[in-house]
Amino acid sequence: MIIKFICRSTFLSPRTSFFSSKRHFFSCRPVKLSFCQNQGKLTKIRCGIINLNTRSSMSCSATPAMAKEKEMEQVDKILAAKEDDYGGVTVEMTNEPLDPSVFASLLRASLSHWRQQGKKGVWIKLPIELVMLVEPAVKEGFYYHHAEPKYLMLVSWLPGTANTIPANATHRVGIGAFVVNERNEVLVVQEKSGRFRGTGVWKFPTGVVDEVNAKFVELLAFRQSHKSFFDKSDLFFVCMLQPLSHDIQMQEREIEAAQWMPFEQYAAQPFVQGHDLLRYISDICSAKMEGRYTGFSPVPTVTGFSAKKTYLYMHGNVRTTGSSNDP
Repeated sequence: MIIKFICRSTFLSPRTSFFSSKRHFFSCRPVKLSFCQNQGKLTKIRCGIINLNTRSSMSCSATPAMAKEKEMEQVDKILAAKEDDYGGVTVEMTNEPLDPSVFASLLRASLSHWRQQGKKGVWIKLPIELVMLVEPAVKEGFYYHHAEPKYLMLVSWLPGTANTIPANATHRVGIGAFVVNERNEVLVVQEKSGRFRGTGVWKFPTGVVDEVNAKFVELLAFRQSHKSFFDKSDLFFVCMLQPLSHDIQMQEREIEAAQWMPFEQYAAQPFVQGHDLLRYISDICSAKMEGRYTGFSPVPTVTGFSAKKTYLYMHGNVRTTGSSNDP
């Protein structure tokens, strides 16, 4: 007895971009698992995967010879991946639902395929909607590399050689904004939180990098501190900026007060003079205002790897052919 099911040939569509193949696919669309009678035996046809990459199409009413061929037939299903410049591949999953067991099967087949190709690092970018796929990936040897609000990056090293995949970021970046106007007044703030809360200290705006309404002039100095924030090192850049407006729009969640203050008044604060780092920074800013110091000016440039504009920060007025100091 034969229970029929519907088969239709198709090609990979954008809705199923997590599969890749060079061959035809065909899809099975039964309501339930179907069975066919073959030489007195029932052979179960699994149709839980939308697209199956097969080397030949067959029906349940196959002859014994075709049934034997089907037993030997291999079904290749691998994750779509993009090759990188370092002998590895990157898999960028869509946010469409995918059963963890199906993903595990696909991943095992993909890893076998990539090992045969001699691939090295494998990166899998999982959107937050597919968090349930983390466990099967970890069981196949993947580990966390980094995470962002909308995705998690997993990585695995395939060869038996030393792992050369670069580690996650080792530093966080913060800035101190030396914003000075044409009257030699500097922008200073008092903070609502942190170690300066309630101290009455006026300080330069500082923190992690965020957009400000000002024109970048120069990078005056920078400081590195190892293992200072969740085992990450800290890079702190002192940047000279020019204001685009004299109106101060204060971020009230973090800032208690803000004003323009004569630089000499800022520098004379006992806290600034008694703090080694702040005194150095104050002296640098004073020298810059008096024309006795030149910081690191941005020189726009491009590389042979990309046409995207980047900036080389240089000390002094060294110029090369076609360069400009305009940021």
